[in-house]
Amino acid sequence: MRAVLYYRGALSSCNYDCPYCPFGKKTDSAQTLARDREQLSRFVDWAGAQGKAGHRLKIFFNPYGEGLIHRWYQTAMTELSHMEHVDKVAIQTNLSAGLAWTEGLNPDKAAFWATYHPGQVSEAAFLARCGELHSRGIPFSVGAVGVKSAFEAIASLRRELPADVYLWVNAFKDQADYYLEADRSFLGGIDPHFEKNLKDYESCGKACQAGESVFYVQGFGLVKRCYQDRRVLGHLYREGLEGLSRRRPCGMTSCGCYIGYIHLPELRLADIYGERLLERIAKSDAGRDLRGAGINGTG
Repeated sequence: MRAVLYYRGALSSCNYDCPYCPFGKKTDSAQTLARDREQLSRFVDWAGAQGKAGHRLKIFFNPYGEGLIHRWYQTAMTELSHMEHVDKVAIQTNLSAGLAWTEGLNPDKAAFWATYHPGQVSEAAFLARCGELHSRGIPFSVGAVGVKSAFEAIASLRRELPADVYLWVNAFKDQADYYLEADRSFLGGIDPHFEKNLKDYESCGKACQAGESVFYVQGFGLVKRCYQDRRVLGHLYREGLEGLSRRRPCGMTSCGCYIGYIHLPELRLADIYGERLLERIAKSDAGRDLRGAGINGTG
C-alpha cells in the first residue's frame, strides 16, 4: 500500500522560545533525548523493511520541538531519502541547524517545511539557510505565524526570498476575530492560500484519509488516526500498515490545522499542492513574484 506517516518521538523541546508556542518552554533531559534517538532508530529500521512488503512510504517528521539540531534526525532523513520505496521524507524545522549535512540528501526525495520566527533569528541568517537549500536544489517551503507583530517581518521576508519559493502564513486563531479585513487582504497578498488556513472545516463524520492511508505515529509505536483524535488505532510494530488500515470517518467536530485538513478529500487540496502537499509547496502560485508586497499589500 501507499502510506503517509507523520512521526513524533519523545523530543519535546526547542532551541527557540516563541511566545505563541508551548514547546520552546521545555528542556529535555539526557534520558529523554536518548529515548528519542532510540525510537527514531527503530522507526527508520522499520521503514527500511517495508519495501520487501511492497509498501511505498511518504514520511513527515513534525516533532514537538526542533529535530535538526540533533544529529539523529539528520541521519534519519539522509538514510530514508536514499531508500527506493520511500517516495518522500520531509521535516518541519526552524532551520537553525547547520545544513552542510544536506549534501548527502537525495534532493529528489527530501524536502523541508521551514518556519520563520521573527525575534528568534535574524532575517539575514534565516535567508542564508534558505539560500543553501535553494542552491542545492532541495525543495522547501517557508512559512510564518501570522501574528500582527510579525507583519512587517513577513513582508520583508517575501521581498527577499527567491520568487519561486512559496511563503505560506499560518492563521493565528487563539483570538476570535483577530484579523481585520485589511489584515486578511495583506496576508492574502503574501500567501494566496491564506484564507484556506484561516477556516476551521466542519469534519465530523466526513471521509478522511487519516487512519486509512495516513497515520500519526508516536515514537514508541502507538498509532493514532490524526494529531487531534486521541483514539489509538493500534501499534505500528505489531499490526503493521495493513493491520491498521481501514476507512475511518473523522470523529472530530472540526479541523483547522494544515497537516490535518489536507487529508479531507472533499477539499481537493492536491489540486493546489500536487505532489508537494506534505511540504506545503503550492504548485500554481509558488513561482509568482511577490517580492514587491508591502505592509499594506499594495506593493
